Amino acid sequence: MDNLTKNQLTEMSENESLSSGAGTEKTDPEATPSDHELSDSSMDGQPSGQAQGQGEAMESMMDLYEESFKRFQEGEVVKGRIISIDKDYILVDIGYKSEGQIRIHEFRDEKGEINAKLGETIEVMVEWWDDEEEVVILSKEKAAKVKIWEDIRKAFEDGGTVKGVIANRVKGGFSVDIGVQAFLPGSQADTRPIRNPDEMVGETFTFKILKYNRKRSNIVLSRRAILEEALESKRTSILSNIQENNIVSGTVKNITEYGVFVDLGGVDGLLHITDISWGRVKHPSELFAVGDVIEVKILHFDKVKERVSLGIKQLTQDPWLTASEKYPIGSHVTGKIVSLTDYGAFVELEEGIEGLIHVSEMSWIRKVRHPSKVVSVGETVEAVVLDIKPENRRISLGLKQIAPNPWDVVSEKYPVGTTIEGKIKNITDFGLFIGIDEGIDGLVHISDISWTKRIKHPSEIYKKGDVVQAIVLDIEKGNERFSLGVKQLQTDPWKTVESRYQIGKDITGTITNITDFGIFVELEEGIEGLVHISEISKEKIKNPTEKFKVNDVITSRVMNINAEERRIGLSVKQLEFEDEESLLGGYVNKMGPATSTFGEILRENLQEKYNDK
Repeated sequence: MDNLTKNQLTEMSENESLSSGAGTEKTDPEATPSDHELSDSSMDGQPSGQAQGQGEAMESMMDLYEESFKRFQEGEVVKGRIISIDKDYILVDIGYKSEGQIRIHEFRDEKGEINAKLGETIEVMVEWWDDEEEVVILSKEKAAKVKIWEDIRKAFEDGGTVKGVIANRVKGGFSVDIGVQAFLPGSQADTRPIRNPDEMVGETFTFKILKYNRKRSNIVLSRRAILEEALESKRTSILSNIQENNIVSGTVKNITEYGVFVDLGGVDGLLHITDISWGRVKHPSELFAVGDVIEVKILHFDKVKERVSLGIKQLTQDPWLTASEKYPIGSHVTGKIVSLTDYGAFVELEEGIEGLIHVSEMSWIRKVRHPSKVVSVGETVEAVVLDIKPENRRISLGLKQIAPNPWDVVSEKYPVGTTIEGKIKNITDFGLFIGIDEGIDGLVHISDISWTKRIKHPSEIYKKGDVVQAIVLDIEKGNERFSLGVKQLQTDPWKTVESRYQIGKDITGTITNITDFGIFVELEEGIEGLVHISEISKEKIKNPTEKFKVNDVITSRVMNINAEERRIGLSVKQLEFEDEESLLGGYVNKMGPATSTFGEILRENLQEKYNDK
């Protein structure tokens, strides 16, 4: 009620008494004199019933009057009704003997407009009052803060939440307006590190109160706690509904070299690199980025460890199931080179199917040491399917099979016995390589250079670039070998050796080599005979060098000839025996006085013979 002065209350009481006494007076016939006396004395001659009603009204008025004089404590929050709005103050009736005043600025909004209505009930805090001056100063803002602190206490004790706006960034976190200033540590702002904290400024969120101290106006909030509770609730729900072979959507959370972690809504699943595609994936980052929403299939779920294995390639059919029909042996295919190794090149025929071109299948006419000499990554090539094994996920391809095999033609073009002419392309310690056709070289082995000459290295006779003639000796298409001979252009001297060196004939030659088992004697260029150690002398000789040396010219007798094995057996010992027999015969024919012993004569004759030599 509006505040009333004491005079107003007295005046109201008197008017009430007058109006009550205007009626006809009636007395209770059963009332005793004492009752009447009491009534008369208490109500100044008024009837007793009316006096009682007037007394109650007076008492009610006095109660109201006394109520207007009640005292409030400073800092107390009470309710009041707006009764006046002027330029500087808003007057609020809080049941005191005079209205309370609130400064007008507490009702101004950001635009400067007054947010107050006559008759509106609001909560205010008593800041100060003066009984003598009958002045009461109130504050709506401070009352609101008191209520906010009360809400904070209740939210903290009950585990509730509060809403607030992130005002700005401060050291270590954020300043949050929840009616009063509170602190949000950076670690409690989200469940994961925030990439751009400035984006959160000005946003409204719900928070948990970790701790507070009203005296120090210290409040610590956490948004992370709310998010974790929500995630855990969602995680529990998702885990209960996860089933293998289900297809679900998720968000790419992290990318590693071995796979992608996908957030399924509080539960992380691993999409391994081998389950991303049927084809080749070098790194998952080539296909995904953090934040991508992808569809995956649940391959396995370990309920104990709460691990979920995911797959994308399983959403489509394995291409190897129909590979045999699509790529039969002998068919021509086109694909892109995706990688090179020392042993070949891998060709992608379609996503998930790769074939291998081995280095041996890259060229008919040259030896490929590394596939990079023929093809390069990213190049599109045509190849022939040589073999396919879907169960092993392997296809063997051939590059050289696209063109005819030149070795199929060379045997027809150059049959065995044909004389060819070409340049020496390369010289090795085992022979000469002569160019025949493009990509095809013939080999003249060192043993096929000469019938008679002992050649240590072909470079003794030839040099690179020389033009030579040779005869085709053999062609091996399977091994890609073309054998040539130079000496075959001449007649083999060993074929006529028996006509030139008859058995039993004595011949003279030069020692070319001395070994433990005998000495080799050159009879003519390319024709050598062997004097075995047992045929060197009738005396026992352990080492031929005791009697002979290389380049000595000796006479020996032909003991045997084997033209097929290219051998001639010689003997010096047989000549010694003949000489002894000859000396003995001469001695018998000239027999005379025995002036000397037979042994002495024989030694003298042998000594003369060797001296002559």
